[in-house]
Amino acid sequence: MSTASPDLRSSGPPPLTTAAVALMRGVVDRDQSERIWLDVVRLQKPLRDHVAVLGLDLVIDEAEGYAYLRSATEDPDNPLPRLVPRHRLSFPVSLLLAVLRKALAEFDAGAGEGRLVVSRDRLVDELRTFRPATTNDAKLVDEVDRSIRKVVELGFLRPLPGPTVAYEVRRILKAFVDAQWLGELDARLAEYAELAAGTGTGTDDGGAS
Repeated sequence: MSTASPDLRSSGPPPLTTAAVALMRGVVDRDQSERIWLDVVRLQKPLRDHVAVLGLDLVIDEAEGYAYLRSATEDPDNPLPRLVPRHRLSFPVSLLLAVLRKALAEFDAGAGEGRLVVSRDRLVDELRTFRPATTNDAKLVDEVDRSIRKVVELGFLRPLPGPTVAYEVRRILKAFVDAQWLGELDARLAEYAELAAGTGTGTDDGGAS
């Protein structure tokens, strides 16, 4: 008498669990995790119900190919502990995000297809525009490298392999730098440039949360 072989396909965790865990860990990107991305899209209704119990909303942008969790609108009378932390960003990091968001907008406006790739040298050159001419160049490069590492950590840049140091600008940046902030972007960058030239009178720190 023969014994049926076990179905190994059912030995792993169910797709709903895998998708929920991936979202709790961070952004689910179609290009990076296609299988999980497809599960998130397919199971979005039960996923929304599941994360709502934790005070979270599921955000899916099918056109751009990413999904993430954010804190739901709070009831002021019954606040919940925050599971998705807010990040107060330094001026250099905020400035880098502004430059990246502007570059992504220009890339899209120019009917750019595929992904936007920027080199470390390009970022150093662009950010140099917003620093006083007296700034020590080695210090500037160190500052840019620190800012890049932070933006990679936040998930808005992805390091690429190759002989030159380059990064992919991840499209989820569009979700975190909103339309209103983008509308003020040119004025902000002009202010920063004026400050670098020593003609500005002051500005906020450009922080985001």
